[in-house]
This record gives sequence, C-alpha cells and structure tokens, in this order.
Amino acid sequence: MADSKSDNNKAGDKPQKLKARLPHGLADRGPAEIAATRAMVETIRLQFERYGFDPVETPAFEYTDALGKFLPDQDRPNEGVFSFQDDDEQWMSLRYDLTAPLARYVAQNYQNLALPYRSYRNGYVYRNEKPGPGRFRQFMQFDADTVGAASMAADAEMCMLAADTMEALGVPRGGYIVKVNNRKVLDGAMDAVEIPPEKRLTTMRAIDKLDRLGIDGVRMLLGKGRKDDSGDYTKGAELDDRQIEGIVAAITGSGVPSDSSNAGDQELAEIGALVKAAGYEDRIKIDKTVVRGLEYYTGPVYEVELLAEAKDDKGRTIRFGSVGGGGRYDGLVSRFRGEPVPATGFSIGVSRLQAALTALGKLDSKPPVGPVLVTIFDRDRTADYQRMVSELRNAGIRAELYLGNPKNNVGQQLKYADRRGSPCAIIQGSDEKGRSEIQIKDLILGADIAAIKDRDEYLKKQAEAQRTVPEADLVKEVRALLALHKLG
Repeated sequence: MADSKSDNNKAGDKPQKLKARLPHGLADRGPAEIAATRAMVETIRLQFERYGFDPVETPAFEYTDALGKFLPDQDRPNEGVFSFQDDDEQWMSLRYDLTAPLARYVAQNYQNLALPYRSYRNGYVYRNEKPGPGRFRQFMQFDADTVGAASMAADAEMCMLAADTMEALGVPRGGYIVKVNNRKVLDGAMDAVEIPPEKRLTTMRAIDKLDRLGIDGVRMLLGKGRKDDSGDYTKGAELDDRQIEGIVAAITGSGVPSDSSNAGDQELAEIGALVKAAGYEDRIKIDKTVVRGLEYYTGPVYEVELLAEAKDDKGRTIRFGSVGGGGRYDGLVSRFRGEPVPATGFSIGVSRLQAALTALGKLDSKPPVGPVLVTIFDRDRTADYQRMVSELRNAGIRAELYLGNPKNNVGQQLKYADRRGSPCAIIQGSDEKGRSEIQIKDLILGADIAAIKDRDEYLKKQAEAQRTVPEADLVKEVRALLALHKLG
C-alpha cells in the first residue's frame, strides 16, 4: 500500500504557497515614516548632547537574571518580556527598556567611567504584552541618564531637558507639560493604609493606568479587578475600601493620609525651587497623580504630557497623553555593585511621540524625494548611462540607473520615475549622443502643468519641463533644477 505522505508529494505537485503575514503587535515602516524618525532622532540627539550627554550602545538582549524582578508587566506567561535560552542554557531576554541594560553596563565598567556618568542612547525595545491601538510589541525609545549624582539638581535637569526637547521638536510652549511627583509620597500613602509588600507592585501598576482608564478604572484595579472592552480580565490588587480610598486620595491630591511622605515632599520642593530659578516654572509642574509603573523608581518621577489635540479622519478629537517619562532609580545599579549608586534618567517614547507630532502637523509625512533617474534609451550604451549616474553620485546627488524590464521604453521608465518620486529624469538617445547633449525632464514641473488650461501657457511650461543641455553640464543643470524646487 502506498504511503499517504508520498501520494501528497508526487512529482509535479505544486508546493504550498507560504502566506505573507506580519506578526501580531508589530508594524512595517516605509520611507516617509523612516525619514521622519531620522529627523526626530537627530533633533533629540542634538538637545541631549547640548546638555553634555554622550552616546553609548548596549545589545538588544541581556541575561534574564540581570533584569530580575524589574519587568513591565506580569500578566503574561513570559512576564512581559520575550525570552530564549542560549547554547549553554542560560536565559536571555530582549530588552524591555534602555535603563536596565545601562545599569548592567555601568556596573560592569564602573571603574573606568567618569562619575557622574552622563549618557544617552536610542533603539528599539520589546514588550511581551497584549497589543492594541497604538500599543506595539516593538517600539523606539531615546534615553538620557545621569549615574552617580544624588542631588535633586540632576532630576530637575532631566525635566528641563524634557521641556527643551519638546520645543526643539516643534511643540510650542503651552502645548505640553512636564509633570513631577515622588515615589516616596506614594510609599507614604501605602504605609499609612497598611498595604502589604506583596500587593504594592500591583497597586503601583494600577495607579500607572490612571491616564488611560481614569480614576474609576484605577479603583477597579485596586479592588477585585477589571474587564476591558475586549473582554479580557485583569486581576486587581484586592485592597479593601479604606485602602483604596486612601490611595485615591493620595494620587488625586485630595489628601495624603500620613506624614510619611515628608521626604518626598521635601525633594519635590527642592526640584520646584531649582526649576523656578532656571525659568522653567511654566513648563514643569508638581503633580501628585504621576506614578511610573516600574518598580525600580525610588524617588522623583516625571512624565511629559502633550496638551495639544488633533482630529482623526472621522473628525474625532485625539488626545495624546504621555509621550515620555522617567525618574530616579537609586537601587538599580546597586544590585550589581552591592553599594549605593544614585541614578536618574528620562526616556522619550519616539514611536508614540512621532505619531503625535505627525497628527499635529509637526513632522513631514511626505515620502522623501526620490533619486534622479537616468533612463536607458539604447541598451548597447548602458556603460554611458552608468557613467552619468556615477558623475551625479560623485557630485553628491542621489541618482539611479533604470534597471527594470529591458523591454520598457522611455515612456514606461518615466512612469517608474514618477512612482519613485524622482525630481527629474535624464534622457539621451543616439541623436543627443551625437551632439554631446542630454535631455533633462523636470518631473515636478511636468506634474504641475497637467492642471494648466491655457494652451499657450501649457506649451510654454511644457518646453520648460524638458530641456536639452550640453552633456558636460549634467551636474550643473541638475543642481540648478534641484535648487529651483528647493530640494538641495
């Protein structure tokens, strides 16, 4: 009897076509979005360097035990991170933020660093969390940190850096606010209502969802739990009514039920005085509702909130909320060192902020200008056309030789140039070659004249859109065209 498997794999059977599918919770990015990210990152980099921070890079994954209990979420099997085992069976995890890897780096290189150590870095981070609208499993962050400074001046400076960066990115004063709180204030509130240690992390994570869920949603998460719109249920901290109302009073500013928060209030007062002295008091405000979710924060915490609003395609109001934040984490490096190492840092959610700035019209969402296209009129003269491309490139002009279907005529190649967003195309047939000339077709002007109704005006512009010039003037004429359209 024939094997059923062999029957299914007879010669001539077509192989099963693989379905192209994007992993859930991730996103592809095209040229326009990538160009906008580059512009953003460069602006942020300049601001961070202006404050005296230097760059450093760490790998995309770390040993899982280096992350320890400092994870973003614990309601999934992998506890919020993506993990795998190395060849020697040691567990590694993709980084969930840029701070934990920095703590490892500082501890490992402590003796060689000038303290306070001031660094910045940017890159993608990964969260094994449930995806949703605007919530992805991979997103970009840009961080600045000061390690080795216990002074509240370091925290005040982070808040000033956040404010200056928002304005450098085009967010006007009044369109954002940097909010500052202190984890010691919340610790005092939890002490006062006697929340046991094992419930404190869940309590803080519940409070951290205030912006997204509102106070009623936080109350549910402080209590038995909450079911979201999709039907998924999140177990709560299971506090009693007295504990819940005590925490609500602390985060809404309606009262802090203990004097245990005095240390936190004193640090906030010191930050407030430094901020005022530097002239930032209209941009940086003390706000007791700010609670950063990660357990490693030990003192001041801060968030940048966009106040500006935009409309979506259906005319609905979009509120962007928090686009960055950070705080003091005096215990994170100490885990490796066994001695106190004060540290504070600030992180910008680049992906989230980019979406907000694009919606607000602060970032160019148009695709970047394509390359100058050198068309192939005669296949036997490809070497001549390649020489033109090289001449343009050597002059610093982005250029491309048409490498598509060899049967495509110049008209079809020009259609390709339009799809590429090319500003112009270079054409040289045998007649032009004999006269040592080239034709430059202005594709930007060509697109504009299509709407001209007057015949004489149309013919005039059409003549301007395609000009014959000496081949020796290729670079000069292309540069003039790019300058005309303000493209370089």
